[in-house]
Amino acid sequence: MPAPAELIASPYDPDARYSTKRSLEWVGYKVHFTETCDPDTPHLIVNVETTPATTPDDNMVAVIHASLAQRNQLPTAHLVDKGYTSAQVLLDSQREDQVVIVGPVADDPSWQARAGEGFAKADFQVDWDRQVVICPAGHSSGSWLPKTTVSGVVAEARFSSRHCTPCPHRTQCTRAKKEPRIIGLQTRDQYEALQNAREVQTTESFHRQYAARAGVESTHEQAIRRCGLRQCRYIGLAKTHLQHVITATAINLIRVGQWLAGIPIAPTRCSHFAALQGAT
Repeated sequence: MPAPAELIASPYDPDARYSTKRSLEWVGYKVHFTETCDPDTPHLIVNVETTPATTPDDNMVAVIHASLAQRNQLPTAHLVDKGYTSAQVLLDSQREDQVVIVGPVADDPSWQARAGEGFAKADFQVDWDRQVVICPAGHSSGSWLPKTTVSGVVAEARFSSRHCTPCPHRTQCTRAKKEPRIIGLQTRDQYEALQNAREVQTTESFHRQYAARAGVESTHEQAIRRCGLRQCRYIGLAKTHLQHVITATAINLIRVGQWLAGIPIAPTRCSHFAALQGAT
């Protein structure tokens, strides 16, 4: 069997692919809109990318930046969704394009982090120069071994059983019956970039800056309701991309016309339930 990204999902369109995102399932494509968000100018779509439905979002940041760079439109900060914020993207965007990626990164998926009571990876101190990891109880790892079988993990720090087994905090640290705690690590720059991003996204300044991205949800809604974005009118990736570009052009013309007419950008709507909560 070929890889899922190569499986033809429809006999009517060989380029279309099956994909899922949370509870949504579809056969077709993805579109990536990039728009301006300056408060004193109309919000215009400045880049459109169309991909098969199976293409990961974080694969597209470099493509989008390359397209913007060709037109001298690279921003200093790019506000993106969580799907675009892998550790490598955070690094590459800053190094190669001098663009700061602003967006929430994935939370630590371990049970320790999700429980909020155990010792997650962030609770351990990593001494990269000595290749030693120190646990919250103050014990140092006994080994640091290269790891290649797990994607993204380049090293594993393993603690000694003589420290882990009698440790009074063992139940907060690991669910293994006998094995000691093992910490899987990315490369140093990826690990530090991810940990720093997780700390920054808890700050008030991050929330204020990232609030500007809420406007792109109205762009999606406008494209879906007014232009039927979720329904492909043509067959094939190239023609579907053309539809997406025409959709973005139509939205831009509407927004420029409203701006010239002095119609202000509509504020974010507040649901009746949220309004009742605010009133109490």
